[in-house]
Amino acid sequence: MARPDTSPTGPAATDPTTGTSLGHVLDLVRQAIPPIHRGGRPLVLGAAGITLLTRTLLRRVGLRRTGGVVGRFGLAGTAATALFFRAPARVAPATRNAVVAAADGLIALVDEAVPPIELGLEPGPRPRVSVFLSLLDVHVQRVPVEGVVTKIAYRPGTFLSADLDKASEDNERNSMLIAAPAGEVVVTQIAGLLARRIVCDLKPGAAAHLGSTYGLIRFGSRVDVYLPVGTEIVVRPGQRTIGGETLLAVLDGTPT
Repeated sequence: MARPDTSPTGPAATDPTTGTSLGHVLDLVRQAIPPIHRGGRPLVLGAAGITLLTRTLLRRVGLRRTGGVVGRFGLAGTAATALFFRAPARVAPATRNAVVAAADGLIALVDEAVPPIELGLEPGPRPRVSVFLSLLDVHVQRVPVEGVVTKIAYRPGTFLSADLDKASEDNERNSMLIAAPAGEVVVTQIAGLLARRIVCDLKPGAAAHLGSTYGLIRFGSRVDVYLPVGTEIVVRPGQRTIGGETLLAVLDGTPT
């Protein structure tokens, strides 16, 4: 009786998930290195370009050693800039009516406060979670709740340290109101001591998908999330958050 053919032929032999082809290796590299948010790409390219140009000019005038030093420091600076603007993939919880952290960082406040007045909402206080982002945290912001963007309001201001309580009122900020099936949620990007640019990619009428990226704040910042009155917050000050994944609360849809 003929023996079955066990030679490595057919689809199994060419399956990229079981081989060590170049394409498979590149896929592993892409998964390990997070992409750069488009708002940070000009800065990363600019840092790389300035480094290359300066190194080339120094070497051409005979300062090869100085050019080498500049090249190494410039490369380190470019890598640090790319790291700052990284936008790693995140998986939002499957919990119905979930509200997740809008940013990576440290929870500075869990309290009640009046949402930014420029949104035109009722002036009463609402539950608020404030997350402070250090220079080492991912600075991309993520949509905290599934819904539709109904209003976006930008307000210029000062550049106090973002970990101060009054930074929520005095600093430059950009607020977004999201209408979710179980209530309205406000997320506010607040510039910090070093921040000079807030980026928001969504516009009124756009769909807001839970955990998806929607903007960033360049160099030091804070993000506040305001929840419907009566919402029970499940995080505490001092806890670290992962943007798009850490559960802040579950909306119950009770009218307020």
